[in-house]
Formats: sequence, structure tokens, C-alpha cells
Amino acid sequence: MSLLGRAILAFSHDVTPGSEPDWTEWHDREHIPERLSVPGFLRLRRYVALGSGPRFFYFYETESLAVLQSPPYLERLGNPTPWTKRCMTYVVNNRRTACEITATLGDGLGGVLVALDLGPAPGRAEGLRRWLVETALPAALATPGVVSVHLAEPDSAATTVRTDEKKLLQTPDAMARWVVMVEGVDSDAVGSAGSGALGDGALRGAGATGEIQRGSYRLSFVMTRAA
Repeated sequence: MSLLGRAILAFSHDVTPGSEPDWTEWHDREHIPERLSVPGFLRLRRYVALGSGPRFFYFYETESLAVLQSPPYLERLGNPTPWTKRCMTYVVNNRRTACEITATLGDGLGGVLVALDLGPAPGRAEGLRRWLVETALPAALATPGVVSVHLAEPDSAATTVRTDEKKLLQTPDAMARWVVMVEGVDSDAVGSAGSGALGDGALRGAGATGEIQRGSYRLSFVMTRAA
């Protein structure tokens, strides 16, 4: 499967005008290597928006949700570096969500990704989950040019742990609902899957409710934990 481990820690946000070069350099050279040094962190993938929506979408793949509440990880969060303290203040429109992977299909890592944030109507979570896993995700994967598809569901306890690092943000993190990701070779491929098998009408008919948010992104940076 194209996702490593059984959980992800997903982020989306913008940065304040003029801060992107410093933020990106910090993310690449200090923050990501620091996180990947924590036992159980496996890989980071960062994407940049192709259109409207948050500028960045990225996620860490971890062995399990327990990694995101482990003492080594909490120790990192409790001791931000000077560079971290500066760069965290740039982050705006921020969302951070720890998720368990419900389903991951396909073997490829695509250069373009569509990320959906959606949620079930009351009493319809089981049906929506089953439809996504058994029907919609396999159909999206069958779309020419799509190489992998994923469903991840949030864990509130792992997401809302309080840390010194979070205090540096201008506003508290929001949390996603269910995260659906479609990876492919180009925008046309993931767009077709997103508007077809995973279109708003089909999702609502299967039990989704509220706003369905979508973002299209190109892959910008990947780092894997050193062996």
C-alpha cells in the first residue's frame, strides 16, 4: 500500500505574507527531520495548493495512533527550538488532525492529490464508511491515472493533546472530520475521480452531511525516516 503505518497526522494551513521562504526552509531542514527522529514516525509528504484553499497540505505517516501520544513525541512538542518558535507564528488558517487509517488502496505515490474533508450525518457513519471502503474508493482507484486512494478518521484524544508548541500559534488548530485522499499522475485524473465516484451528490446520497471541502495539491517534498 502507498501509506506506511496505520495512522497519519494531517495538517493544512496558510502562512503570513512574506514568510514562506523561512517557513519552508525550517520545515525542510529542522522540523521534519526532528519529527522523523521520533520512534514510530515513518514519512512526511508535503503538498502545495494548485488552486484556492490552504497553501499547504501535508501529513506524517506513523506506525500507530499511539505514536502521536508517546513520551518521545510529547517531549519534542514541549521543547520548541528558537527557529520553531519563530516559524509557528507564521501559521494561519490552521487545521491539525490525528487520524487512524480506515482504508488504503493502491500501490503508487502520486504527484497530484485531492484531499476531501467530509463527515457523516447522525446515525449514518457505518453506512458511509462501508460505502466508501467497498464502493467509492475502489471506483475512484479504477479511474485512469489514479494510483491510490485513502480514508482516515480522526481521533480526538490524539489530536487535542496540549503542548507548548501549540501555544505559539496565532489561533488554535481546527480539526478535520473524515479525510479522503485521491492520488494520481495529474490533475485531470484526480479531478475525474473526485467529481465522479467521490462527487458531492454521491457522497450525500451515501450519508455525508454538511460542507464537503476539497483541495487539489501537487507533491512538493517527501522525506522518509532513515533506516
